[in-house]
Amino acid sequence: MTYHTVDHTLDVLEQVVSIAEAEEIQAEEVFLLQVAALYHDTGFLYQYAGHEEKSCQLAQAELPGFGLSGEQIQQVCGMIRATKIPQSPTTELEQIICDADLDYLGRKDFFSIGKTLFKEFVDQQIVGNFREWNNVQIKFLESHSYFTKRSVELRNKRKLLHLAEVRALV
Repeated sequence: MTYHTVDHTLDVLEQVVSIAEAEEIQAEEVFLLQVAALYHDTGFLYQYAGHEEKSCQLAQAELPGFGLSGEQIQQVCGMIRATKIPQSPTTELEQIICDADLDYLGRKDFFSIGKTLFKEFVDQQIVGNFREWNNVQIKFLESHSYFTKRSVELRNKRKLLHLAEVRALV
């Protein structure tokens, strides 16, 4: 994996905290967001497609040993499952992790991070060349929406600029 790495996980961890602070989320819920961020892509260790469900299974197996309740683990799994593309958050915490997971779409490092995802997609035979990749990016950026007020305000404008830049490449 070149995109779904420890760096991506740590970035999502940082972003859930940043978004949660802006959205005034309580400390216990921030903790659950952090746990979900750390577990959300662990399923990639076992499988590419459907990794979210495997990530949830790992969380269900391991988190009781860290003292999390069944209800807390259920919330963590809800957050993990919400990150599946297309994202489908139903709670505020799920919206936060979804925005954190794709925060880079509206950041200055969009193209450098995108190169790592392009390589991963080539390795996984999802795309075969740069033109296919750009078409995938255009479709994805056109259909993507941020959910939280913080992400809409902070990231949406730059994301739309990135969309225009990728369109110009095709």
